[in-house]
Amino acid sequence: MHALPVTNHRRRHRPGDDPYLLSCSDAPLSQGGDGGAASSNKTARARWPIVTDQRCATRELPPLALPPFHCCPPPSPSEPIPFAFPDPATTPLRTRRPAHAAAGDADHVAKYARAVALKKALPPLDPRSFHQQANIHCAYCTGAHRQAGRSDLGVEVHFSWLFFPFHRAYLYFFERIAAKLLGDPGFALPFWAWDVPEGMRIPDAFADEASPLYDAMREPAHAPPKLGDLDFSWGEEKNLTDDQQVLLNLRLMYKQMVSGARLPALFLGQPYRAGDEAMPGPGKLEWAPHNTMHVWTGDQSLFNVEDMGVYYSAGRDPIFYARNAHHANIDRLWEAWRRDIVGAGSGRGPDLDDPDMLDGDRLRYTYNAGADDDRPQPWLDPAARPPATPGVNPEGGRRLGSVVSFHVSLDAPVTAEVRRPPRARRGGGGAACWRRVSRRRRRRCWWWRASSQTPGSSSGSTCT
Repeated sequence: MHALPVTNHRRRHRPGDDPYLLSCSDAPLSQGGDGGAASSNKTARARWPIVTDQRCATRELPPLALPPFHCCPPPSPSEPIPFAFPDPATTPLRTRRPAHAAAGDADHVAKYARAVALKKALPPLDPRSFHQQANIHCAYCTGAHRQAGRSDLGVEVHFSWLFFPFHRAYLYFFERIAAKLLGDPGFALPFWAWDVPEGMRIPDAFADEASPLYDAMREPAHAPPKLGDLDFSWGEEKNLTDDQQVLLNLRLMYKQMVSGARLPALFLGQPYRAGDEAMPGPGKLEWAPHNTMHVWTGDQSLFNVEDMGVYYSAGRDPIFYARNAHHANIDRLWEAWRRDIVGAGSGRGPDLDDPDMLDGDRLRYTYNAGADDDRPQPWLDPAARPPATPGVNPEGGRRLGSVVSFHVSLDAPVTAEVRRPPRARRGGGGAACWRRVSRRRRRRCWWWRASSQTPGSSSGSTCT
């Protein structure tokens, strides 16, 4: 078993460091370690990384959850092996390619199918098996692991800045296990490029019922040639033409990657350190299209939209895996955001600067978007930008000279300043909140955390 790499801004793994440290900055809040965010928990202990106590216990899963119900890994017969980055002199640079463009390299997706078949053929208790690899996501997303010394605080890798680095490490090890089983050190995962028009459908290889990549618990109405809806809400089909859906998707990508991600904390998510409650806030890309495509892919007839539509079972679908198709694209978009959006001269503030977490080259993989790899991102095309309303200044820039009294006639632009309260409301509101959240709302929210809470608890949930 390999431990995740330590990824603090100023610390590196040293003899005696706890090998179970999860990605998190230990930079004091006053020194800008938040990438532009303000933490609501500014205690001294919140400056340190999340450490798990490694005592895994499956929590209560969502109502009507589907078996198997146990998320925890089998006991390890040995201590974890501290992670070491691969040697570039001896490790080939692997290239992840889009699944939709694999027609010119059919072996690329076929190798992934073989790898999944080999993982599924392993005994269920083998930590390399597909079953146990899926359980990693279940355990770290349902509160099965607790923070060291804080049995009341679960470790959750969503809705915070842990989202990107955790899944990058998860993807890396899934890919390396596959390469070992295949006997191919150069193996790299394909990815589902749903952010480009030609890749917005579920790749054909994943829709073949005879393939190891097929999962019966997907929404039948969303099988190819249906285009993915990056702004999907459970139970709400837009019934757009293909051209309309492509334009809507590209506009959402522009908003989530560019106009709505002006600071690293807005893109990556809020800080999450030892002693903090889980899920302090997601980044733009995690909220959508990450969450929305999970729900769009899952079976809408099931209470929790399994497999892809809920944390505990998402890893059971090969289209999730290895971030393979879905999450490898999330990882690719992280790189695109760093390169194209917050690159030199962008004026958008400093990016987080930890090479352990950020530098994919150190993990010896790169991305190829297909035959036109050098073309600009399609969602950066001016045609993909949402139309601006004439006469409205989206940047603000001036104080109001007088108070606006509503109702008003909208025959001319009207600007009003709405102040936020000094401190954003957090927490769930207990049992009353639970009762106010409708059954429909709970089903729509794939990130609903019933798996780690009981009715009436308020650890990181929101009442909306």
